[in-house]
Amino acid sequence: MTNPLLQDWDTPFALAPFDRISDNDFSPALDSALKAHDAEIAAITDQAEAPTFANTIEALKAAGRALDKILGVFFTLAGADSNTAREALQREFSPKLAAHFSEISGNKRLFRRVAALWEQRDRLDLDPEQQRVLMLTHRGFLRAGAALQGAEESRMKEIKARLASLGTQFTQNLLADERDWSMTLDEADLEGLPDFLIDAARAAGAEKQAGAPVITLSRSLIVPFLQFSPRRDLRERAFRAWQARGANGGEHDNRAIAAEILAVREERAQLLGHDNFAAYKLETEMAKTPEAVRDLLMAVWKPARAQAEADERILTRMMQDDGVNDALAPWDWRYYAQKRRAAEHDLDEAALKPYFQLDRMIEAAFACAGRLFGLAFRPLDLPLYHPDCRAWEVTRDGRHLAVFIGDYFARGSKRSGAWCSAMRGQAKFPEEQSPVVINVCNFAKSDPALLSHDDARTLFHEFGHALHQILSDVTYESVSGTSVARDFVELPSQLYEHWLDQPEVLEEFATHAVSGAPMPAEMRDKLLGAAHFDMGFQTVEYVASALVDLAFHDGPAPRDPMARQAEVLAALDMPEAITMRHATPQFAHVFSGDGYASGYYSYMWSEVMDADAFAAFEEAGGAFDPGRARALEDHILSRGGSRDAAELYIGFRGRLPGVEALLRGRGLD
Repeated sequence: MTNPLLQDWDTPFALAPFDRISDNDFSPALDSALKAHDAEIAAITDQAEAPTFANTIEALKAAGRALDKILGVFFTLAGADSNTAREALQREFSPKLAAHFSEISGNKRLFRRVAALWEQRDRLDLDPEQQRVLMLTHRGFLRAGAALQGAEESRMKEIKARLASLGTQFTQNLLADERDWSMTLDEADLEGLPDFLIDAARAAGAEKQAGAPVITLSRSLIVPFLQFSPRRDLRERAFRAWQARGANGGEHDNRAIAAEILAVREERAQLLGHDNFAAYKLETEMAKTPEAVRDLLMAVWKPARAQAEADERILTRMMQDDGVNDALAPWDWRYYAQKRRAAEHDLDEAALKPYFQLDRMIEAAFACAGRLFGLAFRPLDLPLYHPDCRAWEVTRDGRHLAVFIGDYFARGSKRSGAWCSAMRGQAKFPEEQSPVVINVCNFAKSDPALLSHDDARTLFHEFGHALHQILSDVTYESVSGTSVARDFVELPSQLYEHWLDQPEVLEEFATHAVSGAPMPAEMRDKLLGAAHFDMGFQTVEYVASALVDLAFHDGPAPRDPMARQAEVLAALDMPEAITMRHATPQFAHVFSGDGYASGYYSYMWSEVMDADAFAAFEEAGGAFDPGRARALEDHILSRGGSRDAAELYIGFRGRLPGVEALLRGRGLD
């Protein structure tokens, strides 16, 4: 019992003792926890008593807590601070965990107990949350293949193990390509770049021990480089490397992996009686059908493409005025869009960025949560998994609610993107349990750390997810926090982005990194006035990705996903100067796991709701209206997945929304 992962944690807030955990602890701890979980499941199935909600469903929810504790630590490290040992462990653990959970979901004796309770559900005197947990448990067994027999049952276990391995391989290949590529800049290459970008490039070079500034494939570096570098040749080189992630040939190429994932997913869906994976996946989402998803995306695609084409003509003329007699290319768009933004809105990103200091934006996110929900944040001095991480205790009226951890800076050991996860979710059963919530971002590191407006929006977005976890107030962890339908989970995060752009928030927290002066009102008004700028580009690159994802899964699995991607884009008449936000070989949302597979549309589905939900605040008297804040917490943020998503939204708003608010919000109406 010297393994810290197998001990009770006597740390503050029972936080993982990261300073005592080594990579060598994970494998023996996992084996021990798996055996313990097997024994807990056997105790449920071996009992002679007839099934009850307590001895079957609650016993199932109470089982595996040691395993959850270990995996919460491991997957935090694997995503945010990986190394070769952890990558090897992830490859080892993925099929092992898939097999373990396949055994549970395929346990016929356990399923019979669950099914018996489902059959008598109307006579069990369950409260609404218990009814929901029973339904989700029963449905989960069915969707996992519990009713399959013989060869089909065996094949389903093989499929789950294979998908787990493929998803891990896809993610690690992408991380390797992002980690291995960099472009060294000499002094001449720095000409025209703003100071904040030069500082970030120097910091990235120092991390790579390059001895010179470098551009890496971190979004926080490459996007501003594409915006500001006057060197078209360097922009092209960087953009092509960014687009080639996962498609460079050799051992890290993801194209064959993507094809196999799609084929195996299709087989899985068909074993469960569905025509294709999209029909299987969307059955439990708010959208319900591929047709509903396609209708939404196409309703937005048409005006977005028209706007993007009009913008492309303007940017092409600007490029030709610079003496470049060529068609506008994807590595040109951001550069000329930035110049156009500066000209039309008198907004210069280099002048704007000093007003978005990371520390001040964290303060802003906390302050808004304080005004809306009465939350307070106290810094904690605790050993965490990386020196860049920071932690806070979250309280309300002096009562402990959660621990929040922020991990904000890009590094080679961290996968790209931004995400929120819970190392421990909120629950009251089998005992009171407060959440430990983590926001992970990839901002460029500098002193002071400066964000773009888009970066600041990402910070607010991820903190919106964190609030969904922090304010959760349910009994069972399986329905707490963000355990909701995939096309509902982005509602709290996208809704919270609106508070960043409130004039009173910017006035207080958007202060200059050197002078400390607040952002001038004129600059603030120009920033907010440019809210719809380049929205055609942003919408087209997103919707194209969502439609490709849907096409991959709504029909026969393509043998050549790259050819299918090209077909979908051609049918859409995709503008040549815009690429998908996530091309297939780097589409981690879709291929690193099933979470967003056939579900990348969910950001836009949620945006329909978030635009309508924020309108409810505006109609009630303002962004900080206490009545609307209370309703948001009572009906959505505190309820997790304890009710149907549509029911939760109607409870907050009184009705479901239409697409009109989204189009207005994007300036596409």
